[in-house]
Amino acid sequence: MKLEEFKPVNQYKAINWNEVSDMIDKATWEKLTEQFWLDTRIPVANDMDDWRELDDDHQWTVGHVFGGLTLLDTVQSEAGLTALKEDVKTPHETAVLNNIQFMESVHAKSYSTIFSTLNTPDQIKEIFEWSDTEEYLQNKAVKIANMYLDPSQDPLKKKVANVFLETFLFYSGFYTPLYYLGHNKLNNVAEIIKLILRDESVHGTYIGYKFQVGLRDRTEKQQQDMKDWMYNFLYELYDNEEKYTHLLYDQVGWTDDVLTFIRYNANKALMNLGQDPLFPDTASDVNPVVMNGISTSTSNHDFFSQVGNGYRMGAVEAMNDSDYDVKDPNAGKDINACD
Repeated sequence: MKLEEFKPVNQYKAINWNEVSDMIDKATWEKLTEQFWLDTRIPVANDMDDWRELDDDHQWTVGHVFGGLTLLDTVQSEAGLTALKEDVKTPHETAVLNNIQFMESVHAKSYSTIFSTLNTPDQIKEIFEWSDTEEYLQNKAVKIANMYLDPSQDPLKKKVANVFLETFLFYSGFYTPLYYLGHNKLNNVAEIIKLILRDESVHGTYIGYKFQVGLRDRTEKQQQDMKDWMYNFLYELYDNEEKYTHLLYDQVGWTDDVLTFIRYNANKALMNLGQDPLFPDTASDVNPVVMNGISTSTSNHDFFSQVGNGYRMGAVEAMNDSDYDVKDPNAGKDINACD
C-alpha cells in the first residue's frame, strides 16, 4: 500500500467548547459523560446461583452470545470509530467519537468480566476460539470491518455500517440477557447489558444524525443510489444474521422470537438513518418480556454497594466572577483586641 505524503501543519487550534457549530455534538457529549460507567462496579458474582441452575445448552448459548458480542465490539472500538474520525467536520465531533470509541472498548472488556465470573478457563478459551473462527459471526464482522478499512469507501457508507452494527447486529446477542432479566435471572449480567444498550442507543442516534447531515449535501441521484445500496446491504446482513441466529438459538428453541427482535431493531437502525422501515415487525410483535427488559430506566441500586444503570449526578452550576471575591476574615477588627 502506498504511503500518503506527509503534509506538516503550521498551526494547531485548541478546541473551544464555548463556540460549538453543531449543538448536537455538545448535547451528545454531555449525555455520554453523564452516563459513564465501568463494568468492575457491577457485582456479577451475585448471579452465580442463577448460572448454576442453567442446563448445558442454555449455558452454551449465553457464553457464545457474549463471545460474539465481544468480537463485534472489538471491531467497533478498533476499526469503526477510527474510520469515522477520518470524516469529521469539527473538533467537537472528534471529541464525541473519542468518547464513543473508549466506551466501545469498555463494552468489549465487560464481556470478559462476565466470562471470568461465570465460566471456567477452558470454557473461556473455547468461546474465544469459536468467535475467531465461526463462519456466520466472522461473515458479519468482516463485512463491517472491510467497510471501515477500505480507504476508498464512501464515508457515508461507513456511517451506515456503524449504525447497522450498533442498532441491528448486536441485538441477536442482547436478546439472551434481556430474556433472563425478564424472568428475574442473571440480573447483574443483564445490568451490564442495559448499560451497554443505553450507550448504543446514543451512539446509533448520533452517527445516524451525522449520516443524515452528510446525505443532504448529495445530489438527488446520489441520495437515491445511497438508499438503494443501504437496503441491499441490510438484506445481505440479515440473510447472514438468520443463519447465525439459528446456530445460537435452535437448541434452546428461541430462534423465531430472536429473529422478530432482530427485524424490529433493523427497522430502528433504518430510522436512525432517516429511512423508512423495511420489515413489518413492530414492538408489539417482540416478546413482551424482552421489550420490558430493553427499557434503559434506572434500577436504583444503592450507590455504595453496586452501580445501576441510572447514576444520580450531582447538581453543578457555573462559577461567577463574584465567587472569587474572598473577604479578609480580620477586616474591621482591632488587631490589638483579644478574641
